[in-house]
Amino acid sequence: MSFMTGGLVMLSEMHSQLPPSEKKIALYILENPQETISLTANELGKRSSTSSAAVIRLCKSLDLKGFQDLKLRIAGDLQKTREQGFRDIEPNESAISIIEKMTNNSIQTIQETAELLSTEELERAVKVLRDAGTIHFFGVGASSIIAQDAQQKFLRIDKKATAFPDLHMAATLVANAKENDVVVGISFSGNTFEVAKILELANKKGAHTISLTKYGSSLVTEQADIRLYTSATREPTFRSGATSSRIAQLHVIDILFMCVASQEYEETVRHLDETREMIDILRDNIKNKQK
Repeated sequence: MSFMTGGLVMLSEMHSQLPPSEKKIALYILENPQETISLTANELGKRSSTSSAAVIRLCKSLDLKGFQDLKLRIAGDLQKTREQGFRDIEPNESAISIIEKMTNNSIQTIQETAELLSTEELERAVKVLRDAGTIHFFGVGASSIIAQDAQQKFLRIDKKATAFPDLHMAATLVANAKENDVVVGISFSGNTFEVAKILELANKKGAHTISLTKYGSSLVTEQADIRLYTSATREPTFRSGATSSRIAQLHVIDILFMCVASQEYEETVRHLDETREMIDILRDNIKNKQK
């Protein structure tokens, strides 16, 4: 992106989880974003009836490098064109209207996810995935579908990968994980107990751990060495983890896959050609048998 963004999204999503002093600062910034970008940490502390130390703690809670980082992101947010916001469907709504709303919701989810992704964390994730002996993807419910999609992608480029939705099978695999293995825990809420426990087990085995959750601290992120975030936007009545949230998770998996593929470009093209050729041969054999 041409400028850093996502500061206002981070603040709005984390607001309810922050301690009182940091919550006051977050609220002040959300109500006065234009003014905030010209303030020092000390000035913001005074304006919000807190302190400069509380401002620094807020930035740390947001996983940012400091107040300057936050101000740059807010300045980027203010440069964006106004968004429509997430819209829920109505009773007996027309197909045309639903198409428009769902498309807008998906686009905004992807945009906010891009704003929340840390390039540093992403690069760390790509490095351990490239060097991994085996990659274990794990998610429960709708997130298990994301895990299976990730497994399919990485298998196609000759990366050993698993994606068992069954907790006992996943635990069995992780119990035998090696130090160069990677365990990716996927949970939109970040509070899926099973995913957190799988990452905890992986940590005990010395494997690399990556979390993919909505933005903010959670049970799952606490167990991860590398934290990747998706949009944690407002959830209308019908916007469950099976719609826009799923699209955001798939978007991050695609980004991870493409980053690995780009760094191993020639090998990736060769593996994709080989897998495509094998599938074509298989299809031809099936067609011939059906004649």
